[in-house]
Amino acid sequence: MSDAVAGANLFGVDRRVVVLALARMADSVGNSFLIVVLPLYIESHAVTGGTFGVSEALVTGIVLGTFGLLNSVAQPFTGRFSDRLGKRRAFILLGLAILAVTNASFAFASTYATLLVIRAIQGVGVAFTIPATIALVNELATTETRGGNMGVFNTFRLVGFGIGPVVAGAVVATGPYHVAGLTLSGFTAAFYIASLSALVSFGAVTAFVRDPEETTATAGDELEVAIRGEEAGQLLDPVFTLGLATLAMATGIALLSTIEPQVNARLAQGPTMFGVQFGAFIAAQVLLQTPIGRASDYYGRRPFVLWGLVLLVPATLAQGLVVASWQMILARFVQGVAGAMVFAPALALAGDLARKGQSGTQLSILTMAFGLGTALGPLTSGYLIRFGYVTPFAVGAAAAGLAALLVYSQVEETLGRSGSGPEPTGESPEAVD
Repeated sequence: MSDAVAGANLFGVDRRVVVLALARMADSVGNSFLIVVLPLYIESHAVTGGTFGVSEALVTGIVLGTFGLLNSVAQPFTGRFSDRLGKRRAFILLGLAILAVTNASFAFASTYATLLVIRAIQGVGVAFTIPATIALVNELATTETRGGNMGVFNTFRLVGFGIGPVVAGAVVATGPYHVAGLTLSGFTAAFYIASLSALVSFGAVTAFVRDPEETTATAGDELEVAIRGEEAGQLLDPVFTLGLATLAMATGIALLSTIEPQVNARLAQGPTMFGVQFGAFIAAQVLLQTPIGRASDYYGRRPFVLWGLVLLVPATLAQGLVVASWQMILARFVQGVAGAMVFAPALALAGDLARKGQSGTQLSILTMAFGLGTALGPLTSGYLIRFGYVTPFAVGAAAAGLAALLVYSQVEETLGRSGSGPEPTGESPEAVD
């Protein structure tokens, strides 16, 4: 495929970014299968052996949490390695291949130790994919399109993440299946479908995505993650600051998942309504990531990040104060709006600031922060709920407020700076398509 064809635009977005987004959606479907399937698989007593001296509930949490921990910790290293070699596509394909093999391997796991090893390998494998994919999306974009590209990519990822658990539950519940003379349990079918989704992503990236020439040309050895700011008056590096803001956002949105029993008891509701409330956040993200990302290309990144964090304060605190189910749905939706204002523009802003050939290293700070936040949120709420129902939400709101102050004081706008693209004109995005 020629670069001209590969780089053609589809609704203002590079076709290769659309392919990466679709590939990410497919593997998100498969990966989110496991959120539902693995706890049910363990509960079905298909897994035997020692539980490392802890309860079955805790070992299930350990198995699930190992993925997020290793995935987040490994991302800065894999991102830096992809910068050093200048090979994004190869890293994406390696991660997808590991994901396909490990997803299928769960069907043959019969002990907790085996599940833990597979989940650990899977976490490291996906760490090869995420920073390289985000870096490639960044490098395929220009200053004028980076926010929109990040928005499209995140929208498709979230669609896949939202669809996966629903489909997984249905697949497990309607098994067993009889295929070509073989009988597959619902669990085995779910693991194979998850593996197939990774293979679909692998095929799409193989067929339609290539590394830009400048990525290989600018690969080098001088790669570093800065913490302290280099500009006068800056205490913190702006990309590191955006990472802290992403950590606060992700922690706040993940507070709800661990304390479902307390939420349901407070609001006198069942698990179905809790699922609707949890999904309200994702719905807002899916609806708004792309338009907000595109708007940040024309009106600036920093205002969206800053005001998104400000909005996150009342949206998070409100979840600790609501007394009716519909109020929780509204609070979660507003929190989703705030999250959409932060994530895609923050990635675009970090992409604007990334030095040539260092997109993987720089942007991995944000992707790692998001992963750590989604792991830290449930732990935070699970511990703080003992001090009162509102406490975890108050702490989450305070973290968002602190992040807003850091962005306000440590991060400057990139659009309109010399060499960074045009001054915001106030024209509508459609006028520039």
